[in-house]
Amino acid sequence: MPEVIFTLRWPDGATEQCYSPSTAIAEHLSAGATYPLAEFLVRSRAGLGAASERVRARYGFPCSRAMGQLARIEQAASSFTALPDAAVTVVALKS
Repeated sequence: MPEVIFTLRWPDGATEQCYSPSTAIAEHLSAGATYPLAEFLVRSRAGLGAASERVRARYGFPCSRAMGQLARIEQAASSFTALPDAAVTVVALKS
């Protein structure tokens, strides 16, 4: 199962590399796309949840690293919820 490293640019300009255990994330996030913060969170939850489920289907247990990555994304996003036009850019997806 190929893992994916995806790079985000947060509303403050900071970049962060994130992990997905499978290419399922690419069904929800696109390289070069900018998403409003709320939409980005919905897509991240769906993509990392699907990736974790692929791990469960193959190995019998969910991917704790994917869920940890989602928790990190949600924590970072909480810093920007008060910004009316907060958006996150997916700079790259690399498998």
